[in-house]
Amino acid sequence: MVKQNNIGLDQTKSKQLAEQLNILLANYMIFYQNTRGLHWNIKGDKFFELHLKFEELYTNLLLKVDEVAERVLTLGATPLHTFEDYLDTSSIKSVRNVSAGHKGVEIIVDAFQTILVKQRSLLKRAADAGDEGTNALMSDYIREQEKLVWMYSAYLK
Repeated sequence: MVKQNNIGLDQTKSKQLAEQLNILLANYMIFYQNTRGLHWNIKGDKFFELHLKFEELYTNLLLKVDEVAERVLTLGATPLHTFEDYLDTSSIKSVRNVSAGHKGVEIIVDAFQTILVKQRSLLKRAADAGDEGTNALMSDYIREQEKLVWMYSAYLK
């Protein structure tokens, strides 16, 4: 007999999903902090445009950090919550003192590519586990972020 968690999902599959969500959470936190740094340090002729876009992005990322952490809790696990955990777990590496707009946007696009791969993997795992909550979250994020990748990529051309 399969043991279920509080929301009626297989405990083993939920644990595996929570582990993957924690990896996503770590990547989101590094992405968030990198974007804050870009916002603070941007210089040059595109300052006003990029300063606002980076603020818009980090505000959005912070909402996702909270939603992912709460999803980990909903699945019955504990979200990662130390910078040591984030640095050790994230595929996205921290960046320091980037002030050039073009380089900053490249960092954003690269981070989205990493995040999108992880979210697509979670989407498949969530479907396999019958976890519509995680599935819907990942689907919404993917749709939104694919458009952002297109827009930031257009800026780079």
